[in-house]
Amino acid sequence: MSSYVFPARTTNAEIELGSRLQPKFGPDGLIPCITSDHLTNEVLMFAFMNAEALAHTLLTKKATYWSRSRHKLWIKGEESGNAQLVKELWVDCDQDVVLLKVENVGGAACHNGYKSCFYRRVAAGADAANPASLALESPTPRIFDPATVYRKK
Repeated sequence: MSSYVFPARTTNAEIELGSRLQPKFGPDGLIPCITSDHLTNEVLMFAFMNAEALAHTLLTKKATYWSRSRHKLWIKGEESGNAQLVKELWVDCDQDVVLLKVENVGGAACHNGYKSCFYRRVAAGADAANPASLALESPTPRIFDPATVYRKK
């Protein structure tokens, strides 16, 4: 997928306690990425990165992801203007998940126009044994109307 090469993974001790970035990309060449607001820690979205997206993010400080549906890189906000400026990049203990802490420019991280992609919650009273009770509710307002932001090219 990419010509960007990060340091080879070494020992568990170095990966888990060391001071060198050694990301673990899956067999598909991707690493999960959680993105949160750098001030509030609110989770804004979840996406994937390949090595090129991770390298581009580190280089530009603009959140860059790999679109599995479009099979290409996408820089958050390149169409909508709702960019994510990376303030900090974290990895988990075994370096197989990335956490971006970003400034959410424009106020919306979701392509559906919400501040966060996690704009719906399962309603109280949901019961897995009763499919009719599995309702979702949207307690947060939309920031923008996607129909006016994303125009077909």
